[in-house]
Amino acid sequence: MEIIATQHPEVLLLRPKVFGDARGFFFESYNRKSFAGLGIDAEFVQDNHSRSAQGVLRGLHYQIRQPQGKLVRVAVGEVFDVAVDLRRSSPHFGRVATMRLSAETHDMAWIPPGFAHGFLVLSGHAEFLYKTTDYYAPQFERSLLWNDPALAIDWPLDGAPLLSAKDQAGLPLAECEVFA
Repeated sequence: MEIIATQHPEVLLLRPKVFGDARGFFFESYNRKSFAGLGIDAEFVQDNHSRSAQGVLRGLHYQIRQPQGKLVRVAVGEVFDVAVDLRRSSPHFGRVATMRLSAETHDMAWIPPGFAHGFLVLSGHAEFLYKTTDYYAPQFERSLLWNDPALAIDWPLDGAPLLSAKDQAGLPLAECEVFA
């Protein structure tokens, strides 16, 4: 597994070794021992799978209690993936990390607990898979405003994104609940 630096030292882009031939391909998407060797010694408790159409923007989500670390990847299509550090005690508070994840590259991203996360679907549709280190707790879920000017995220948009009501009501960084 190759680690590729992002704009944030704790958000990691991971490139697995892919073995392919005329029949297709194989790669190990998760091995606890291998990941611990990379410094990701997380216990995952939930797997999630979403499918979204082109132009759908999901996020930027986080849980103020029961924060989730996420190991994310794309099984079909391509997304623009975003993580924002919401830990006030972090020297990187408010820093944004962005990357493209696709089924073609098989790249994955590790997003530690304490970050907001979201993605924009760039392909006709995308299937997004992610493991989490804590359970989904809707009562603690929050949305950081995806287009907050303070974050200066350069979303590769062609027109307005398709957003849920929850994401339309996201709060800017200056107003949202953050971690200590």
